[in-house]
Amino acid sequence: MKKIVLAYSGGLDTSCAIKWLKDKGFDVVCFIADLGQGEDFQKIEERGLAAGASKVYIKDLQDEFIKDFIVPSLKANAVYEGKYFLATALGRPLIAKYLVEVAHKEKAEYVGHGCTGKGNDQVRLEVTTAILDPKLQIIAPLRDWEFKSREEEIEYALKNNIPIDVTKKKPYSLDRNIWGISIEAGVLENLDQEPPEDAYIMTKSPSGGSTYPKYIEIAFEKGVPKKLDGKTYKLKEMIEELNRIGGAFGIGRYDMVENRLVGIKSREIYEAPAGTILYTAHKELESLVLDREVAHFKEIVSLKYSELVYYGLWYSHLKQALDSFVESTQKHVTGTIRLKLFKGNCAAVGRKSTHSLYKKELATYGAEDKFDQKLAEGFIKLWGMPYKR
Repeated sequence: MKKIVLAYSGGLDTSCAIKWLKDKGFDVVCFIADLGQGEDFQKIEERGLAAGASKVYIKDLQDEFIKDFIVPSLKANAVYEGKYFLATALGRPLIAKYLVEVAHKEKAEYVGHGCTGKGNDQVRLEVTTAILDPKLQIIAPLRDWEFKSREEEIEYALKNNIPIDVTKKKPYSLDRNIWGISIEAGVLENLDQEPPEDAYIMTKSPSGGSTYPKYIEIAFEKGVPKKLDGKTYKLKEMIEELNRIGGAFGIGRYDMVENRLVGIKSREIYEAPAGTILYTAHKELESLVLDREVAHFKEIVSLKYSELVYYGLWYSHLKQALDSFVESTQKHVTGTIRLKLFKGNCAAVGRKSTHSLYKKELATYGAEDKFDQKLAEGFIKLWGMPYKR
């Protein structure tokens, strides 16, 4: 019997894929990556076995995900098209890495996934797999099977006694990890429809909640978050705490029409409370300690970095080269940023760093001003000289 290792989430698509692959003559081995979804993995394992899997692997990858994927992305200020903090995109190359590892262990010739033919994740998983082991063959049931809609999948699951949580009334497609959540499908495909509150998972409505703002302080060392309100945290615990705090204030909601890699536009909503808070703090600290030319060039690098992650090119040579540049910029990104959280907004209101390039005696308009304003006239003449006709 042919053996396939399937990236399994426990959701509708991959649960149906187990049964579909088994009917095609495959021995299906499932691999579940714990990236901080906060789910009952024993229940998901039982669901996979009930759907027909012969074996289910579960691996806690949270620490590796944070250290090797989230932190480099944060240092790069990588946000795709200004709104997407790349939570799902960052997780896919790590999942693919362990899909390959399990395939080797099981002596499987195939790996599979539950991505659609119009999605980005198929590219991320398959490109990474091909880089790590080009001999493995890839099967994507959702590109081949007969179902034309999620509603048809739900009927298939019910008919074959496949346990699922999704319903026809709430047919959202969700992908969650510790860095954020992606939500699509259902009423969200109507661009004129405001996302209903029941679509959100991690955040409360910004219009509700506290009538008073909350102030927090985040301390960084060489670009890595270390302390929250003066207390040292492990990164996992800090991200979890910031997700809780940010979610309570409606921080990190994004509704966007994005340009997918395959060439179509799609409407997604994202939640990234911790990502939004840490990104805001990190970027504000960089504005304090990086010189102008480095800061401006890093904006270009951040844009390209986010594209490479989104496009599934995590292990590409260009991405590795950009990592080296980004790391070189983090030498002095040490300091503390105070943030104000209130009704969906996250703003920096205080900045401190021993590496600060801000000099009050040069910036002030007060009596302590030491800036020689007479120098400005000659500077302007030299600056404008090439443009005189």
